Amino acid sequence: MSNVPVITSMQVIPVAGYDSMLMTLSGCHAPCFTRNLVILKDSAGHTGIGEIHGGDYTHDGLMAMRPLVEGMPVSKSREVLQRIHRAVNPHSDDADEGIQTLDIAKLKYVVRSEWAIECAMLDLLGQYLEVPMCQLLGEGQQRDEVEVLGYLFYVSDRHKTPAGAMQYMDESDSPDPWFRLRREEILTPERIVEEAEAVAEKYGMRNFKLKGGVLRGEEEMEAVRAVKKRFPDARVNIDPNGAWSLKEAIELCRDMHGIITYMEDPCGPEAGFSGREIMREFKNATQFQVATNMIATDWRQFYHTVSLNACDIILADPHFWGFDGAVRMSQLLDTWGLTFGIHSNNHFDITLAAFAQVGAAAVGRVAPLDTHWIWQDGQNLLEDTPQIIGGKLQVPKKPGLGVTLNMARVEEANRLYNSLPTHDRDDAVAMQYLIPGWKYDHKKPCFVR
Repeated sequence: MSNVPVITSMQVIPVAGYDSMLMTLSGCHAPCFTRNLVILKDSAGHTGIGEIHGGDYTHDGLMAMRPLVEGMPVSKSREVLQRIHRAVNPHSDDADEGIQTLDIAKLKYVVRSEWAIECAMLDLLGQYLEVPMCQLLGEGQQRDEVEVLGYLFYVSDRHKTPAGAMQYMDESDSPDPWFRLRREEILTPERIVEEAEAVAEKYGMRNFKLKGGVLRGEEEMEAVRAVKKRFPDARVNIDPNGAWSLKEAIELCRDMHGIITYMEDPCGPEAGFSGREIMREFKNATQFQVATNMIATDWRQFYHTVSLNACDIILADPHFWGFDGAVRMSQLLDTWGLTFGIHSNNHFDITLAAFAQVGAAAVGRVAPLDTHWIWQDGQNLLEDTPQIIGGKLQVPKKPGLGVTLNMARVEEANRLYNSLPTHDRDDAVAMQYLIPGWKYDHKKPCFVR
């Protein structure tokens, strides 16, 4: 053990990137999103990296963990995580509802910041052992490429925000058709189809998910039908984040067999019943397979979800579950005849590389993975960003995470972060420029007021 490298330093660098005016149940994405990077150095001269949720809450939590990480051998990631879990008490008052009622501002209480440390330590261990990170997870590497979804969003008109108030990125002069389109208004079925076509052309994607909870359910289903008509062989799904009532979800979905592959979180808690119970009733009524990243975000919630047979596809984001935990979930789902997937949020290409490693190690049936990367593409923090070719994310072949930071770009992203008036996510702020006085309501799509 004396030859095993030791972690000599842990840096936590908050960073920001530019976003489109993407619409969700929680409102409207701000012009910038934030993330936190963990950078570990070891005594062998290697660098390990991880990326996690943004904001001061997560940054401060990571900084408090530094004494539990520095000085530890790179081979002891499990012990480091145990030390962190013994030392850190979860904020149960903030986290007790999970995200069954979603408000995206509370996501920071569901994401566990220590998983960025786990990622960075596995990166170092892989480099020490000269194997890719996926070889260290579960049963090892299962595939060389991982299928991903074309993640479609409604996009509002960025010109509706007052001059000087919120400046969204302008890519109208980009030579890339997708880069131009993703910053402009997309609110009709025809425009959603254009979006799918641009994504298919650039990344080769042939499977799509539309983020719902924005317009009336009937309008969103019209957009789904239009995408399926344009891409008849595609898997097409919609995620309204539980915005619909059970009755509405049944009425909207009853006749969508052959168009929608599965429903993601169509409805949530209501009338005194939990989201898990309501989703079970939805399945009974429609015979649709159901995916979730809302009613099963930890092992205790997962137990109740499976006990009720409320879900068929668990979107196990490693930022919720950890890297070992996400792959362990795939093993359990495979044993029980269920399906594994990954949920996504705004992220840089470090998370893209992490998704590639987890997707490569997942066993059994793996649904095409979510990724927001297509909306952030071009803001690379890596020298060697993994590529999406033919709709499949290519797994890096080098040891560890398999990628290298570009510190000049990291420093630029850190300067952008420090220039922002606030570092916490609040999608209500931009939404209030579109609808004065707008407030989040988990049962009202954001434009239905």
